[in-house]
Order: sequence, then structure tokens, then C-alpha cells
Amino acid sequence: MNGRARPLAARRTAPRAMGSRRHGAALVIAVAAALLLAGCGGAGPSAIADRAAAGAVHSGGPTSAALSGTLRTFTYLDTVKDKLLGPFLAANPALQVDTATFDSDDEAAAKIKAGFQPDVIEVCLDEAGALLDAGALAPIDTSRLKYWGDLDPTFRDAQGITVDSGTIMVPLEAGAQGLIYDKQTFPDGVDSFRALFDARYAGRVALDGGYWLTPLAITALAHGNPAPMTMTDEQVTATKDLLLANRSQFRSFARSDADMANLFGSGEVVLSDGNRAVAESIAADGTDVGWAAPEEGVLSWVCGLGISPDAQNLDAAYAMLDHYMSPKTQAMFGNLGYVVMNRDAVPLVNAAHRASADPAALSGAIAETQPANSKLWRQAWQEVKAR
Repeated sequence: MNGRARPLAARRTAPRAMGSRRHGAALVIAVAAALLLAGCGGAGPSAIADRAAAGAVHSGGPTSAALSGTLRTFTYLDTVKDKLLGPFLAANPALQVDTATFDSDDEAAAKIKAGFQPDVIEVCLDEAGALLDAGALAPIDTSRLKYWGDLDPTFRDAQGITVDSGTIMVPLEAGAQGLIYDKQTFPDGVDSFRALFDARYAGRVALDGGYWLTPLAITALAHGNPAPMTMTDEQVTATKDLLLANRSQFRSFARSDADMANLFGSGEVVLSDGNRAVAESIAADGTDVGWAAPEEGVLSWVCGLGISPDAQNLDAAYAMLDHYMSPKTQAMFGNLGYVVMNRDAVPLVNAAHRASADPAALSGAIAETQPANSKLWRQAWQEVKAR
């Protein structure tokens, strides 16, 4: 996700002091953590079914009353940019929104286990397992959501949106992980992930290293494996060995979108993997880069918002989900370079981004899902990073 910093609205608190965008620690209070886990009624996907069977879905009619109190959110930084969140704040002047941010659902799950209790949590399908294991997601009552029926069914009904008969997240945006390239170095563009391993560019290539899945999946694609999400243990190990053997090829494993922007801006790298929104953001800051869909196929991710079982302000939580699903807000996602989920938003996206914002833009993409042997993937990536 594109985590470029923006000023925060005056009525919203700044993101909680949890260290840098990719690293940091919340206060750990043993009693609070114990209460959190006790209140969750168990962790993992089976807990979703238990809550749904017990009628513990956050239910009720659509929110219409004026919102007040405090709403606590825990999301990626770009989700609470003023452009996206500002209209919600302006429409609800009596509501205080406290935002905290993270860089992966793994990090979010760890902080929630340590006692942090948000109302609304950002969820990405390929990382949702960590939040499910932490008992951090409650079944959502979609009848409370005005725009639920307007979401593209390809994403609304995607595998992982519903777990054990409970809807765990509202999909809001998707993106394609392809190639970001320096236009002067590649005047004719670039068309394959194999270019990342081309010896001609040794020391001037980066990989998006903020998350364990994409560098391994892209390495597999670059070396002829068309189905990286279903790699066997042996294939994961072989892919790790390829990365280790080519370690000197890579100038950096970028830790964040801002880190990637700096690498291109300084001229240290001329090629990396990355999503279209990141490339457009780098270009908007004056660096002459382009984005390409490689011939092996783009990887696609889907992220959205879920609700905690410990949510204290449910009316505001559901209202926020509807705000982010609304055509106007979805069009803002489209103008940032993301694929939108609400089909009614596509005509509102500016002409330059309309085609890439259309859900049809991800037709045939390789969906990022959490591999069955994800623990081995994580271990493999840690070994590569340690070199």
C-alpha cells in the first residue's frame, strides 16, 4: 500500500506513537491483554463461526443518527489520509476519530494481542490469517451497510471475505503488483519479472521487502513458476535459494513505499517490483518512472476494513465502512491508482485513471492469498533478509 505521509485533520489525533511505519511497540499490559483474549472468546477462524452461531454479529439497522463519542481505527497510513477520511470527519463534527497505523496485518495482530483495542481494523486477504488467529475480527452484519450490494461481486464474494459463514471484511481497494522502472534506463519499457535478475542491472535493482509474500512470489514467477501461491515446501526452498544466490543483484529490499520512492529519486535503483499507485506517486513527485504489467502476470492484492469484536462505537464503525464504500470515496481510491470495489465509482474517476480503476483491470491477475505453508515462506524471507 502507498504509505506517503499527509497532514492529519485537526480533530483527529495523530497516529499513535508506535515507532516507525514498519517497526514499533505498543504498551504491553498483561491484564489488558488477558482481558482482550478472554473477551474474544477464542482465536482463529473457528471463533468467527462461534460468534455467528451465537448471534454475536454486530447487528442492527443502517446508521442514521448523529455520530458521537470516539472511534478508534487501526489501518495502513494511506487509508486515513485527509483526502479519504476528511469528508467523514466533516460530516460528523461530534465524532472523535483516533487513528493508529501499521505496516502489515502481522504487526497489527501482534499489537492487538498485546492489548491494543481498535474499533475498525484494516484487513488484507493475503494477511488475514494473523488477525483471525488473534481473534481480532468479528462477523459483520452486511445488512447495516448501504453500499454492500454495490460492490463488484468478483471481490465481494472472493475467497476469504467470508470465513465460516461470517463476513470478516468489507473489500475497499485492490492493486496490481508489477514493475516500476526508470524511463531513461528503459526507454522502451520493461515486460518481464526476469529483468529484476538481469546481470546488466546488478546493484541497481530493488525488491519490495516490506512483506514476505511478494518477493518470493515474484522470484518464482521470474524463474518460470506460474502458480507461486501454491508452491510446495521444496519449491519455496528452491525459490529462497535463488534469492540467496542473487543477493548481490539487489541494492535494497525496500521497507516501505517512501523508502522505494527515495531509492528511485536518488537514482540508486532503476527497477523494482511495485504496484501502480506507488509508481504514480513516485512520478508525481518528479521522478521519471513508469509502471508495467509483466508478461508473467501481475500479482493482485485486496484490502478493506473489518470490525473488532471489542468495538465500543459500532454505529460509527459501520458508518465509516459505508463512507469508504461510497462512490465518492471509492473514486478517490481510483484517482490514487487503485482498483475500486464499488462499480458506481468508476464513472467518477478521472479519465487518466478510469481504466485502471475498473475492477475488470484485474481480470486474469494472480490473486495474492495466504499460502498453506506460509510459515515456511516467512522463515525463507527472514533468511534472505539476514544475508
